[in-house]
Amino acid sequence: MDQQSEATNIKWHHHHITKNERATQKRQRPCILWFTGLSGSGKSTIAGALEQKLFELGHHTYLLDGDNVRHGLNKDLGFSDSDRVENIRRIGEMSKLFADAGLIVLSAFISPFRSDRRMVRDLVEDGEFVEIHMSTPLSVCEQRDPKGLYKKARQGEIKNFTGIDSVYEAPESPEITLNTAECDVEACANTVIAYLKQQNIIRD
Repeated sequence: MDQQSEATNIKWHHHHITKNERATQKRQRPCILWFTGLSGSGKSTIAGALEQKLFELGHHTYLLDGDNVRHGLNKDLGFSDSDRVENIRRIGEMSKLFADAGLIVLSAFISPFRSDRRMVRDLVEDGEFVEIHMSTPLSVCEQRDPKGLYKKARQGEIKNFTGIDSVYEAPESPEITLNTAECDVEACANTVIAYLKQQNIIRD
């Protein structure tokens, strides 16, 4: 059977237990918390701190991190524009599955293109995609340079590096904006917690 036949001769199988039933069991509303921003802006740090807080509050979560996913599911992808698009497409589909399981999904990816983030938003129901823009300035991110990547990019050792020789399209209307140059980790995590309570995604 050729690949075209395999792709067309498929049918979605509906299961007996629904997303709402799984979420009700967990006493929360499923959603995707999508952290986007430059390397060094604090995506993984804030996502990790937030997950810890949610865990301590008794909520069910899963954290997807850019580097970790590229060690497995997306190990075959590079950093060209087309590979970045495919990277986010796969992450979006995986995030949708975790949300369908009733989880609060924390996804921390540079995800530089607005169209890719919109693609993920369109995968889920209204209100289930929460875009969190890490608006930490490039100058601060480059000063931090936790992995030494900016230095290598400036020296030409890394090509297509976001913020240097590859574009980053900042969100136009994110649900939440955080700047780790102005607010510490605790304050940023608490800002997201407050939003989740306001939207009845989690409860006191």
